[in-house]
Amino acid sequence: MKLVKAYIRPILLEEVYKALRAEGHCCITVFRGEGAGQYTDPEHAHGSLNFPAMHSHVVKIEIAAKEQDVDSIVGIIRETASTGSRGDGLIYVMPIEEMVRIRDGERGAQVIN
Repeated sequence: MKLVKAYIRPILLEEVYKALRAEGHCCITVFRGEGAGQYTDPEHAHGSLNFPAMHSHVVKIEIAAKEQDVDSIVGIIRETASTGSRGDGLIYVMPIEEMVRIRDGERGAQVIN
């Protein structure tokens, strides 16, 4: 099992989600946030009272995935979220040591479904 985390432009969230659903990847968690980094798009970056440095609004998507689905998920996100500009985002893939469904305590990859 893997955890796919992607930081993308908020404007592309719906398009990415629809593309993932169309390929059978149903379950994602979404977080809204702000980020600053080496690749922040200067045309869309700005300061605010909460975050005075130049930054961009971002959306973080998290998807718990079976090993065989990771390449598809990463490919869909990369193709759908790319504008070709700085600040398009990043994708991380990490191992999941264990999953436990809170409702019934069931463990393992089957809790993804």
